[in-house]
Amino acid sequence: MNLSDRKIAVIGLGYVGLPLAVEFGRYRKVIGFDINQERVLELSAMRDSTLEVEHSELLAAKHLIFTSNVEDLSSAQIYIVTVPTPIDNANRPDMNPLIRASELVGSLLKDGDLVIYESTVFPGATEEVCVPVLEEFSKLKFIKSDADCSKGFYCGYSPERVNPGDKERRLPNIKKITSGCTPLVAKAIDTLYGEIIKAGTHPVGSIKVAEAAKVIENSQRDLNIAFVNELSVIFERIGIDTSEVLDAASTKWNFLPFRPGLVGGHCIGVDPYYLTHKAEEVGYIPQVILAGRRINDNMGRYAARSVIRMMLQNGIDVARSTVGVMGITFKENCPDTRNSKVIDLIKELQVWNVKVLVSDPWVNAKDVFNEHGIEIMPSYIGRSVDSLIIAVAHNQYKNIEIHNLREICKDQIKPVLADLKSIYIKESLEELGFSVFRF
Repeated sequence: MNLSDRKIAVIGLGYVGLPLAVEFGRYRKVIGFDINQERVLELSAMRDSTLEVEHSELLAAKHLIFTSNVEDLSSAQIYIVTVPTPIDNANRPDMNPLIRASELVGSLLKDGDLVIYESTVFPGATEEVCVPVLEEFSKLKFIKSDADCSKGFYCGYSPERVNPGDKERRLPNIKKITSGCTPLVAKAIDTLYGEIIKAGTHPVGSIKVAEAAKVIENSQRDLNIAFVNELSVIFERIGIDTSEVLDAASTKWNFLPFRPGLVGGHCIGVDPYYLTHKAEEVGYIPQVILAGRRINDNMGRYAARSVIRMMLQNGIDVARSTVGVMGITFKENCPDTRNSKVIDLIKELQVWNVKVLVSDPWVNAKDVFNEHGIEIMPSYIGRSVDSLIIAVAHNQYKNIEIHNLREICKDQIKPVLADLKSIYIKESLEELGFSVFRF
């Protein structure tokens, strides 16, 4: 199979799809499709609100066009699906975006077309969930053997490894796992991605292996963070500083340098549930993975309750207090608030009737309000808060002089400062009169 002259359509232009469309668009004809017309308009104007792709990079993708018109996709022969795969309120995989994308692509498929999925799923999802939808809407056969000479379409899976906000680990310099429904298709897909991935590719023997590899990457990280999060809860009760303990333990050559924190976003806090869903489907109730999820999902509420407890100990009238929360994104130096556990922290504070003032220099205030009902302040004015929570390690917060943090807080009280990312020197904060909490 030769894919060198085929036009690509990328379905979904978020954090995953846009960088992919841009890289391919440097070298071959690409159609970038998104159902969000506002997103298409901003990209057509060479602007990316996710801040993942620079203006110059959009300009360099001279073979790339953007559209929200389904009819524009009919000329493509390769469809790469990059839509999100979230979880619902019961932590069950929500396959609806993937199914809808498969319905759309299926309605366009022609004999010999190729569909590649990049969305994170459980092992087996591509062939068990997506392929039947493609077959139903295309009325074509899914070809699973190189010896099958009948007409139909092909599939592959190449999991995304995007790290939002990371300006060093970009798509071209992250090794890419590739797979296909037949050996020849797998080889063709590997060659296709080799056009843009400078770090090289890692072909695997089946689509299920590629799906499994992706889902365990983030599950492993989730468990490692859960371990140090649990340590932080234990050490807080013992009365010792977790960061100091981890610094000491890290002097051993094979100690893994994970740090406690809030685990949100579209990957680490979500992917393990896809794996546990499949495990339960095949009759196994996972223990370790779900235990890690319970710990990490509770850390936002734990942080809020710890701050409340310390405020009460300092004589602060919690029910009439104001707490400033600095940062609402799921990680530093990016505008992404998906599955941010800072939201859990804010909601827990509000349960205690605390007035919460939230600031974040990276987010679009209108989007945050529409999505979460939370107002974003441009800045804190005067001595307006009783305590502060530094929830995200944005560069802007790292560069703050800590005496400016004290000036935000009221004079007559002993404020609590929760430094959840341990970006300041604890002793220096205490010298300024803060009671310090950190994981």
